[in-house]
Amino acid sequence: MADPSPFGVRVSSGTLREGEGVVLPHAWTEEGVLAGPATNGAQLLHLAVALCVLNDTYREARRLDVPVHGVAVSADGGFDDVWNSTGITYDIALDTTAASETVQLLLEVVDEVAEIPRALRAGADVRRSEQ
Repeated sequence: MADPSPFGVRVSSGTLREGEGVVLPHAWTEEGVLAGPATNGAQLLHLAVALCVLNDTYREARRLDVPVHGVAVSADGGFDDVWNSTGITYDIALDTTAASETVQLLLEVVDEVAEIPRALRAGADVRRSEQ
């Protein structure tokens, strides 16, 4: 992502872990995931997408026997004048020795199974609970 909006975020791990942010414990890597920025709700929404894609990349790579040494995911999106999302896009970079066809398959599988992007694509009912 060349020129992120004020809501753009990045998560990175393994050999692609770089930048500034918060270190999150991570089941797939010993040193954790570097995530940021996380200074407003819009960034946290985008971080949820990016972190889910990163996690599912490791999970599906293991399942498909694809070697992955590092993952970086950038996510960004905008909002209209009344704060309706105009959509979220993400970019992913992998450090792998796998063939390009294998990498493409992995990315397609991750895009299909990643839970947070799937939930957002389907639409989520969000409301205050009546207690």
